[in-house]
Amino acid sequence: MIIFKDYLGRDIRLTDNRWEHILTRTEMVDQKEKIKETLLNPDKIKKSRYDSEVLLYYRLYEKTPVTKKYLMVAVKVENGVGFILTSFFTDKIKAGETEWER
Repeated sequence: MIIFKDYLGRDIRLTDNRWEHILTRTEMVDQKEKIKETLLNPDKIKKSRYDSEVLLYYRLYEKTPVTKKYLMVAVKVENGVGFILTSFFTDKIKAGETEWER
């Protein structure tokens, strides 16, 4: 298990099981530093429309294994501690309520 910090200083856990899930997308190999950076310094955070405890952290990267994309990190927050559910590169930020924006 790896523990990152987010922009509020909360612990965000990445379990081995969730990392294996993330790696089913081959472009996510070697992207732990970008996940860490996205949590610490996001461009925008949205609330999930499907689960009120899930926050979607986004950060735009000019260069990724799949061209210019946002990295999205989905985090479930329970009792002040976050757990990464998934992470992937995407073209756009999902619709929904904005929790925080740079």
